[in-house]
Amino acid sequence: MLRLDLWLAVGLLGQLLFSMRFLVQWIASEKQKKSIIPVSFWYFSIGGSFLLLAYAIKQKDPVFILGQSMGFVIYIRNLVLIDRDKRGLAISNEPDEYNGEN
Repeated sequence: MLRLDLWLAVGLLGQLLFSMRFLVQWIASEKQKKSIIPVSFWYFSIGGSFLLLAYAIKQKDPVFILGQSMGFVIYIRNLVLIDRDKRGLAISNEPDEYNGEN
């Protein structure tokens, strides 16, 4: 019984963290008066996704496992892109209009 309660707690905590990202995004957007996604959104996404993935593996739910696995990669990738941009390493894929490049 204790193990079941522990895994239920893991699943609920994961869902709570995952849900917090929406609250963070909403508050940040309201403050800026435009739609934005703060870095904490991605950290909540990773934390919630990780715990939900652990819960899904424990429950042996292949649909839930696949869904959380895919998101986890995307959330980490977004943090890498944000870090790269902050360091000034972002490479623009947009054509350079001033040099006549297409």
